[in-house]
Parts: sequence; structure tokens; C-alpha cells
Amino acid sequence: MSHWRGDKEAEILRLGYVKPEIISWSPRIIVLHNFLSYEECDYLRAVALPRLQVSTVVDAKTGQGVTSKVRTSSGMFLKPSEKTYPMVQHMYEKDQFYKPHCDYFSDPFNVKRGQRIATMLMYLSDNVEGGETYFPQAGTGVCSCGGKIVKGLSIKPIKGDAILFWSMGLDGQSDPDSLHGGCAVLSGEKWSATKWMRQKPIS
Repeated sequence: MSHWRGDKEAEILRLGYVKPEIISWSPRIIVLHNFLSYEECDYLRAVALPRLQVSTVVDAKTGQGVTSKVRTSSGMFLKPSEKTYPMVQHMYEKDQFYKPHCDYFSDPFNVKRGQRIATMLMYLSDNVEGGETYFPQAGTGVCSCGGKIVKGLSIKPIKGDAILFWSMGLDGQSDPDSLHGGCAVLSGEKWSATKWMRQKPIS
């Protein structure tokens, strides 16, 4: 009987049983363990690899994507024909990072197109030292971020796990406590895919 239970538990894990874990209420952050299967992670990496380009950030004045020293990574967008997996691919190599920022827009151009209200960040790789997702305004303790001890809360990238966090508060206003960043990668490669939830579809 116990042997059968073990087989069933293993089968559930192989199928991608999702286990949510609330780690912060302010800002609102949930870790979704086993959100993606290893096969899904590997597929997304294979699609992204030949199309990676230097990542950009949104310019607050123009609403356009520009290169910036706050972000040292490579990424790509899926084509409309690839909407089966409507995510943005990102790859962090050794010494790359993304300084703390908020995902909500502050420029009129992008706010009009549809404010970002929440972010789903999915981890696609294992065996990464550093590369934590860091929330400096969350929690009351200290945590590790790229090998440094800092104030706040950090989440270690684990292949198949995902983080869901909100950029907007329950009052519908932008939440500055959703500030977050990608800590420096000390060894290995950090791969992640991002899906932004908006107030309305992009036209």
C-alpha cells in the first residue's frame, strides 16, 4: 500500500502538480512550485536561444524600449503565431543582473495602452548560484542576493517554479512596494520567462 502511494505521488509531480505558497501580503507575492514541467522549461529555452537580443527597459518619456545600465541581460518576445506560450524570454549569464524596478508604467503612452497589474515570472533553469529575485520592500528580515546579505526578501530560482506578484494594490493604485530586481548571477545561467497581466489587451 505504501509503495502504491509513493508511485502516485511521483506521478502527480511528473504531471506538474502546482503548490502555491504565499510569501508576502504586502506586496502580494505567491510562489507557485512546479508551475511548469521540465519539458515546458526546456521547450521555451530552445525557442528563445537563437533569437536572444540585448534586453531593454521602457523609457518613461517616450514609452519606447531602450538599453540601460540597470539591466544586463538578453531576451526576446514570442511572435504572435507563438501565442501558445505568450511569454517574454530572458536569460541571465554570469555577472548579469536587473536592478530593482517596478513593473507598472509611469508614462502616459503605456498607461493608455494598458497598465500592468501583475507579473508571472517563471524559472526555466537549475544549478544557478545567485540570480535571486529580490524584493527590497518585502519582509522584515534580511536575505541573500547574489552572495550579499541585504534587507528584504529574495527567492531562489528553481526550475519549474514561478512567482506571481502584483504591481497594483487592492485599491487599484500602483504599489511602490512591488519594487524588485534580479540579483547578480555568480555561476551558471539563469533563464526565466515573464508574462505581464494588464488591465486590457494591447491593441
